[in-house]
Amino acid sequence: MSNHALENAAKALAKAQCAIAFTGAGISVESGIPPFRGPGGVWSRYDPDKFEKSYFKRHPQEVWPLLKEIFFDMLGKAKPNAAHYALAKLEAEGKLAAVVTQNIDGLHQAAGSRTVYEYHGSTRRMQCLDCREFFDTPSISLDRLPPPCPKCGGLLKPDFVFFSEAIPLDVHMEATALAKQSDLCLIVGTGGQVMPAGRIPYIVKNAGGTIIEINLYESDYSYRTSDYYLEGKAGTLLPMLIEKLSEFQS
Repeated sequence: MSNHALENAAKALAKAQCAIAFTGAGISVESGIPPFRGPGGVWSRYDPDKFEKSYFKRHPQEVWPLLKEIFFDMLGKAKPNAAHYALAKLEAEGKLAAVVTQNIDGLHQAAGSRTVYEYHGSTRRMQCLDCREFFDTPSISLDRLPPPCPKCGGLLKPDFVFFSEAIPLDVHMEATALAKQSDLCLIVGTGGQVMPAGRIPYIVKNAGGTIIEINLYESDYSYRTSDYYLEGKAGTLLPMLIEKLSEFQS
């Protein structure tokens, strides 16, 4: 990555009236969370079919220990990294309207981001499949599996999207509406293969917006959509971008 590319990206961000960030697994890798897809990913070690919603409802005794191991023991220990804090800083300074994320780890909120659209839900909540009540995850003991609903004793499910389960419609509608109003999208740590979330940068681009991409490797966005491609770690490049941005703000 050249300083020229970083400078041009910072200039574009300085000019933006409504910028959003679109994040994926890559932003959380530096927090110790492995990606789900690809070599060494979670689905290379666990059978994804076990996390299909109807299978879970039929076999909660089998699936809940796996959920605890992957999503609460592993993800639950993760802390935000410099990239998460950088996005929160951009929002606090009025340079970022929102984060649209495919991640379920809650690290954007932990870093201080206030407006976060979680396309695939979150490990921070659970829902009872019987009485439909929601509960904050820290209030639920995982000493007994499956954990019973505190209200009715029914089956609790983590409030993230399982396979064969629809994404939250309200999140999709609100994120799409915001993308149509945005004049810049900052892609961080995702190649956008998962739809419909992956369409968010295309919506911004089609409305005439600018795309800045930060990824370790080139993606589908790099060739067709991104105006500025910054190759490297998000935890290094986002703070550099913010530092450069300060040079172009009055």
